[in-house]
Amino acid sequence: MKIKYFLFIICCLVSCRLFAQSKLPANMFLHKLPNGLDVLVIEDNSVPLATVMITCKNGSFTETPKFNGLSHLYEHMFFKANKDYPTQEDLMNRISELGIDFNGSTTYENVNYFFTLPSANLKPGLELMNSAIRYPLFNPEEMAKENIVVDDEFQRHESTPAFALIDSMDHRMWGKLYSRKNPTGDHNVIRSATPALMDSIKNKYYYPNNSLLTIAGAVKHEDVFNEVATIFNSWPASTFDPFKKWPIPEFKPLTKVDYFVVKSSLTNIPFIQMSWFGPDTRTDIPSTYAADVFSYILDQNSSKLSKALIQSGLALNVDFSYLTLSHTGPITLTVVPNPNKVEACFAEIKHQIALWDTPDYVTDEQLETAKRKLEIKQIREAEVTSDFTQVLSFWWASASIDYFTTYNDNLKKMTKDNLRAYVRKYIINKPYCAGLLINPNMQQQIMPETFFKAK
Repeated sequence: MKIKYFLFIICCLVSCRLFAQSKLPANMFLHKLPNGLDVLVIEDNSVPLATVMITCKNGSFTETPKFNGLSHLYEHMFFKANKDYPTQEDLMNRISELGIDFNGSTTYENVNYFFTLPSANLKPGLELMNSAIRYPLFNPEEMAKENIVVDDEFQRHESTPAFALIDSMDHRMWGKLYSRKNPTGDHNVIRSATPALMDSIKNKYYYPNNSLLTIAGAVKHEDVFNEVATIFNSWPASTFDPFKKWPIPEFKPLTKVDYFVVKSSLTNIPFIQMSWFGPDTRTDIPSTYAADVFSYILDQNSSKLSKALIQSGLALNVDFSYLTLSHTGPITLTVVPNPNKVEACFAEIKHQIALWDTPDYVTDEQLETAKRKLEIKQIREAEVTSDFTQVLSFWWASASIDYFTTYNDNLKKMTKDNLRAYVRKYIINKPYCAGLLINPNMQQQIMPETFFKAK
């Protein structure tokens, strides 16, 4: 999901005055409880369903090596026994009675949990969410099972052909802070996790003043706000700001170009990946819009990059992306080169990058098309309300609800000069990491040591 991440308002007021400010759509309503819980209601009467999602600012960006993977494990433990449902069987029976579909997800900067259920069952659904978020039991027997389940997910991830390249890239990009960019986690940490560690996560981050409760569907916002206040007002706020008490360390900028070769028998084709440090929503919001537009343009088959690599026969696939985050969003170019032309492909990649800030690399038509297509993409994200809650929770954690609601207005302000300024600030002549993944049997054919290296 292309999805964006906090401390937004001050930055926006000081350095982004030219950009559109908040105005919620007519069917969206935002309210803050006295305990600091943000409550967002989205009215959509198209189907008689409601989705209840709670999101916490947690995830891998909060994890030291000792905790790497535990935000994800906590997500799995969320749907287990709690004070009001002392066994998982009790909880599952209640979920079945209410007609609930449930799931959760863990990303770099948020963890969320949701129920989708008949809107007539909204009140007991809210009560169930209250029980799960506030009173988990972290039963040791249940947790022992989930340790294995979560680690199995990790092993499936490791078995993908590109894993060795991606993981090596993350280690080189983020260095000692690797765990902060690794939502999957660490085998040993996941396998050995205890209920006490789960409690410590809860006691750091699971508070109303670090959470967003979203209710979307066939509901009335006045009724929802009343129900939520009745159920959640007693949830005590933290007496501290977790991000002041346990500050997220800044990722140290790259200081030099770094080339590396990774060999894995899991891949049958080579991969080339290049990554740069990109903008974030705390310090450079305008560049995040430019990054989205520029990435969209280069990712199309009609772009100069794709034509130079794919239509020429030098590459089989090209992907260029940027992930907007509160803490250093990465810019990533991934290319599947023609196995017989890897050296020539890489030479052309570097040639194309050198052209990215030239006046005619992006056309006026490409610019306007990208802005319109990104606008349509955002509109489509709102079509399925149960999925839309996930999109909004991501924006709330990575930037703000304002960022989402003003996104298209600010996107339309982007010019070719904005894109060129972004490229010069973050990519052209900036340090980067470049990785080449090959099967060991390709060594003699490709001979990466002859060309895949910094000058």
